[in-house]
Amino acid sequence: MIKLIGIFLSLLLVFGWGTPVMAQSQPPITQEQLKQGDEWANQAFTATNQGDFATAETYWTKIIEQFPTNAGAWSNRGNSRVSQNKLQEALADYNKAIELAPNVTDPYLNRGAALEGMGKWDDAIADYNHVLELDPNDAMAYNNRGNAKTGLGKWEDAIADYKKSNEIAPNFAFARANYALALYETGQKEKAIREMRNIVRKYPQFADMRAALTAAYWVNGEQGEAESNWVAAYGLDSRYKDINWVTNIRRWPPSMVTALDKFLKLQ
Repeated sequence: MIKLIGIFLSLLLVFGWGTPVMAQSQPPITQEQLKQGDEWANQAFTATNQGDFATAETYWTKIIEQFPTNAGAWSNRGNSRVSQNKLQEALADYNKAIELAPNVTDPYLNRGAALEGMGKWDDAIADYNHVLELDPNDAMAYNNRGNAKTGLGKWEDAIADYKKSNEIAPNFAFARANYALALYETGQKEKAIREMRNIVRKYPQFADMRAALTAAYWVNGEQGEAESNWVAAYGLDSRYKDINWVTNIRRWPPSMVTALDKFLKLQ
């Protein structure tokens, strides 16, 4: 099953904490300290995979206190805070990570996701643009920039970004899904449904596209197909029954939200 971390559309990237770099004025790091840091990082990742983001934040804080110049720890604590909707605190963490590692792309991508969560679309796009300056073939940056552009209602520009993301990383399922949803929003419904079907054929447990097919089939009057896909979607991820979550967290396009809402009101 495809797993998600943090904000659904603009995925957060885990930044490996690695071996900390210490300032010359600080005492050398002992093997014991490194072992403890590794243990805390593993516990943080385990908590994240279990959806216990508060515990993950606690472990990243321990690492930061022990290794304050480790950019990965700052960025990952930011991820745990985004997942708790503590966006301002997350931004502070990402800013520190960027200060410590200005040429690493992950903190910029993660900060962009947090900015999207705050509705600061242009600021998010600026971060994704900077990532593409550092790495012109970063598929995540194209996908996330497309997401931010949808926040501005620039659906055609978003489609171009999703296509580029998929060209770079053909197996990046989320970019394909976002592309299909954007097609639907721009009135290319047959093409969108065809793309959704292809995605589900490759990733049968992708709840997002199962739910999207539910909505698209329902408004087309294909009740059996809609209900069949809904059984799969709801079994994989019950959040799709919450139209507010679909609208504000998953951030489906308005036409897809309307279609799913019509289906849900008859369930």
